[in-house]
Formats: sequence, C-alpha cells, structure tokens
Amino acid sequence: MTNAVMGIDNKAFDFAYFRQVRGRSLGRISWRFKRYMDGFMEPQLHQRGFTDFKLSYLRLVTNIEENGITNNELARKADVTKQMMSKVVSLLEEQGYIYTQKDVQDCRASRIFLNERGFELLHAVHDCMKEAHDHFTTIIGQERLDRLIDDLKDLVDGLDEIGD
Repeated sequence: MTNAVMGIDNKAFDFAYFRQVRGRSLGRISWRFKRYMDGFMEPQLHQRGFTDFKLSYLRLVTNIEENGITNNELARKADVTKQMMSKVVSLLEEQGYIYTQKDVQDCRASRIFLNERGFELLHAVHDCMKEAHDHFTTIIGQERLDRLIDDLKDLVDGLDEIGD
C-alpha cells in the first residue's frame, strides 16, 4: 500500500527538518559515540594482552576502591542485579582480575578487591582513553573536549541527583 493510498502526504512532512533533528538527537549521538568507543577500546585492550576481558565488565572493575567493595554495593554502582554481579565477579575472579575476602564487618558478605592483573587492566584502560582523547582533541580541540566532558559530567551528576 502506498502512502497516497494510506492518506499520508509526503510533501507535508519536512524531511530536511527531520534530518536536522535526527543529527542532533542526544540518544543517537550517545549511541554512536558508545559504538565508537566500544569499537576502539576492546581491540586496544586485546592488543595489550587482555583478550579475555569484555568491555561490558569495565563498569564493574572501575567501581572497585582500595578498601574493596561488597557485591551488593558494586551491583548498585554498576546498575545491574546482584545475581548478574555475582556471575561477573566469579568470572573475573577466575580470570585473575579480582579476588574476594570475607568482610571483617559482616561475616555474611565478601569484599571484592583488584589484584595485580586488575591494576594492569586499569592502567591499560587509562592509556587507551588517553589515545582516544588525543584523537578527539584533533577533531574539536582540547578546550572544547574539556568543556564537553565537564558538561556531560554535570548532566549525568544532575540526573543522578534526581534519580534518573
């Protein structure tokens, strides 16, 4: 069935305006940027010897602090279920990125810590991010990149304050 038969007037729809709106859509821009970063970061980490690491695990590893963290706290910070976090923690412990110890405050819980391989991973992530930032700087300059990062951080922090 054609648009004319369905009663839709293609001439009344402003495709130029739609293309402009689509090009500035935060959802689309965020998706394209995430796709770029995923496509850049994972191969870079694999080249550095972290072939068993999936980029989706990064939000877990980057939330581990020097005093460790419980599975429940980590699940909340990474915004995943406790069950999913338990699976990923087990996997990363098997792969040698983290280790767990009984929590001295709460014997029912364990605390999760980075081990040497986990620290090596974070150093590699930092180096990869530096390379990405250097590339972005060639496109929009250091000042605009810094401003973009500051603005996005303020936006996300504001969303966290109101509960998304």
